[in-house]
Amino acid sequence: MSTSPHREVEHEIVIAAPASKVYRLIAEVENWPQLFPPTIFVDHIERSDRSERIRIWALANGQAKTWTSRRELDPTSLRITFRQEVSAHPVAAMGGAWYFEALTPDETRVRLLHDYRAVNDEPTDLAWIDEAVDRNSQAELVALKSIAETAEETAELTFAFTDTVQVDGSVKDVFDFINQAERWTERLPHVAAVTLAEEQPGVQTLEMTTRAKNGSTHLTKSYRVTFPHQRIAYKQVTLPALLAVHTGIWTFTENGSGVAASSQHTVVLNPTNIAHVLGPDADVAQARSYVRNALSSNSLATLEHARTYAEQHR
Repeated sequence: MSTSPHREVEHEIVIAAPASKVYRLIAEVENWPQLFPPTIFVDHIERSDRSERIRIWALANGQAKTWTSRRELDPTSLRITFRQEVSAHPVAAMGGAWYFEALTPDETRVRLLHDYRAVNDEPTDLAWIDEAVDRNSQAELVALKSIAETAEETAELTFAFTDTVQVDGSVKDVFDFINQAERWTERLPHVAAVTLAEEQPGVQTLEMTTRAKNGSTHLTKSYRVTFPHQRIAYKQVTLPALLAVHTGIWTFTENGSGVAASSQHTVVLNPTNIAHVLGPDADVAQARSYVRNALSSNSLATLEHARTYAEQHR
């Protein structure tokens, strides 16, 4: 690769799906946490039909980073351009584009272009960005191909649901209970062990061992993004056997009766493990029910304890 302080790189892949369908997967950026392994959460700051400002939280070389970008969407030309407005160290500037070329009605070439510079043009920082861009671009394109080519199967395996508890207390106390996950072993009976790290404000790494009703324990790791005192978004990266993807958002909404505290889950099942976990005769419907019950049990237990905590602190 060139030693120039300014980089221009390109990655591409051919996908057996219509170009408009593949374009839409990239245009609907709010779904990226479910689509792309590196993406933790995406928040819209501004949006119109053809332009948007977004903040992205994603893993880069194993580190959680956040940046703000402007995107211009062109569904007619099947092109999306992006330019970071606020970058994360060691990136000084970054932009690029997605191009979707219809090779046939059912086959698309996707090209992902990046241009970037490192802070102070430092060679070691530039090498770090080279690795992160290459790793994430390849992961995103492979995931995009898989999702676009298996859309019907993936749709059957994907579902979302929300549990809500009304709290007669302050929104700060409810938020604090969920935010202070390092105290969950003393506050939540189903949590056996927990480690919480916040290396930058509002971005947390949570490792947790939970107990199931049958006595078994499960280790999970999540990245969380906090918005005091409104919501906490998360993505699990170490998952139970039945899950291929699990993202969620805790939301805290003040109303006339106090606070509506909700836990929303979006799940993609891992079909290869259904028989192993639930038995040889189990199907997707049974797996959906099992996963929903397990996640809802933990969510509602956590929300009920948060309610008790907040109502005792009135």
